Amino acid sequence: MSDNYNDKNTYSSDKGSYQTEYYSDKYNDISRNEDNMGSYTYTSENSSDSRKKKKPHLALKCIAAALALVILGTGIVQVYKFLNNTRDELAEFSGSPSKTVLKQQEEVKEDEPLPSLIELASRTDAKPLPDIVDSIMPSVVGVASTFEFEQQQSFSMWGWNSTPQTQQLRGTGTGFIISDDGYIVTNAHVVYDVDYNAGEAVEVSVLFSDETEHEASIVAYDPDTDIAVLKVDETGLKPAVLGDSDELRVGELVIAVGNPLGFDLFGTVTSGIVSALNRKIDINEKKMNLIQTDAAINSGNSGGPLLNSCGQVIGINSAKMSSSYSSSLASVEGLCFAIPMKEAKVIIDDLINYRYVTGRPQIGINTNDISEAQSRYFDIPVGVLVRTVQAGSAADIAGIEVGDVIIDIEGEPVTTAQELNEIKNQHKAGDTITLTVCRNDKDIKIKVTLQEKKTINGKQAAPFNDDSKISEN
Repeated sequence: MSDNYNDKNTYSSDKGSYQTEYYSDKYNDISRNEDNMGSYTYTSENSSDSRKKKKPHLALKCIAAALALVILGTGIVQVYKFLNNTRDELAEFSGSPSKTVLKQQEEVKEDEPLPSLIELASRTDAKPLPDIVDSIMPSVVGVASTFEFEQQQSFSMWGWNSTPQTQQLRGTGTGFIISDDGYIVTNAHVVYDVDYNAGEAVEVSVLFSDETEHEASIVAYDPDTDIAVLKVDETGLKPAVLGDSDELRVGELVIAVGNPLGFDLFGTVTSGIVSALNRKIDINEKKMNLIQTDAAINSGNSGGPLLNSCGQVIGINSAKMSSSYSSSLASVEGLCFAIPMKEAKVIIDDLINYRYVTGRPQIGINTNDISEAQSRYFDIPVGVLVRTVQAGSAADIAGIEVGDVIIDIEGEPVTTAQELNEIKNQHKAGDTITLTVCRNDKDIKIKVTLQEKKTINGKQAAPFNDDSKISEN
């Protein structure tokens, strides 16, 4: 038997025969050959009519289904719009952004590139960094200082030599021009040495960005604030633009320019951010109010300018914390400090005009601190012992005597000269303060009218121009 129902199957009998044709999908025609005996032909009219009647019903069903889909789709769109509008209205009523608004914001953000760290840290009126460097570089100079000091003892093949020998020491730093007629600012420790007790430099020269070298004279310096002013006999120089350090914000971009490790790296530019403002740091036993930054500052950068993103000098690079911290001996990096320009400007003007910083208060005494052990041994209170009183000083006029122990200033107990100075320096020359001293086991209150301290280049001016060491008091 064939696998297809289209093949004909013939059935035969003894009495007669008939043929039936099967079609796989059609049962409409059943025919019999009339020419043969006993044969007949039959055609189904119902099948034919039913096919004709079904066609129009199928088309109507298709049209109806299409219309239903259109109506359903339209309804879904209208419902979605209604829900979306309702959600936006509810979000607007509640004060939170809708998804539509968020999507629009995301699309805008995708179109705009993300700002860089420098852009985020810069001011709104910032200049491109290359333009800042081009503008400041003619104002930056290298400072070379020569110091002389006496070496007390030296050892040779002949043994110890007790005769003092004069040695020379050369140091380098950075400075910047502040006037077109040759005034230059740098750090005091660049021209005044305390490490070897060499004192003031015997020779100072400056190197300009055009690689020309000029001799410079020391106008004045102030070790308390670590600021010095130099002068070269040149005109037509380009001064740096000074800014206001009070406008600085933590996180703001700053640029440092200097000569780290000597003139071989002249004009090195580094950048960072303001890490902190108004840091109280003890440097060379002096408490200073400084700007903290992570811009790289190394030996030789001292005295160089610290710039904001507009190219204005807002600080004088002064110090770097490089020693180990705590007992763990961890290395300290990224802790650099600069003198705020607003405070430095007043000092610079005084050094140029008066050669000392005006308005500083002074009592006029030399002192020693009394420790607890000394207090028990000598049977005197812990405090600040008056060793000498300068003739004509505020202390002399007020009646302070040698041997007095200062235990209180303005109602605050003091045990060291540093504590005494911190409170005294909160006042100005001409102010009257009250000291409590212990004299012969009695506490005495003494009113002192502070005088102006005149220290020119590390030396006390008249009326205290003797050779004795003048206390910070």
